[in-house]
Amino acid sequence: MGLLDWSRDRLGLGPSGPEVPIQDLRFTVLDTELTGLDERRDDIVSIGALQMQGGRIEIGKTFQELVRPQAVLDGRTVLIHGITPSQLEAMPPIAEVLDAFLAYVSGTVLVGHCLSIDLAFLNRDARRLKRPPLGQPAVDTLALFGWLRHRSVEHPAFAQELSAPSLFGLATAFEITVEEAHTAIGDAYVTAQLFQRFLPLLAQAGVRDLSGLCRVGSPANPTANLQGPGGQTHF
Repeated sequence: MGLLDWSRDRLGLGPSGPEVPIQDLRFTVLDTELTGLDERRDDIVSIGALQMQGGRIEIGKTFQELVRPQAVLDGRTVLIHGITPSQLEAMPPIAEVLDAFLAYVSGTVLVGHCLSIDLAFLNRDARRLKRPPLGQPAVDTLALFGWLRHRSVEHPAFAQELSAPSLFGLATAFEITVEEAHTAIGDAYVTAQLFQRFLPLLAQAGVRDLSGLCRVGSPANPTANLQGPGGQTHF
């Protein structure tokens, strides 16, 4: 589904759908925790999401689910997200969680940090379960950061030497308090705050509607605007 088709279908808009102002859009900011990064053998163990209306975070409308994976949950990933096998034994499998999540995100623009990873696993499971893929517009906060810094937007955070533009590195640079690192809902909340910080900077740079937001924040290649002349990513 293209951007114009999605706009008409979900937002009830006419041909100018992609030009809907950002403040009129609903967003779902999401994060997943995984057994690993291999789509062939790893699985989702947690999904966390919250919604925004324009730049306003709606704390009371969250989605949080632990998911019992088929893949083995080993010590390496447990150290990252703190979810143990015993916590997941009684949890529902993805087949019992996915429909509720798809309903939750319906009609919204998706937002995440390194979002292509989350989408890859969610859409893989959707295909397996014969559910529709997440085909709506999607925006990556890493791509937005790169685009804003590439254009020398004025903000102290863009002048900092970051060891890497990780979610928590950017949170520190933009003075966002991190209380629940590496939980899906905690990371989604940090991402929402980062996105919230970016919106006025994007407006200053001329990005004010759905079309512009999708153009500069595409998850397809979030590090494109962080690459130097030699093609190497620089932070």
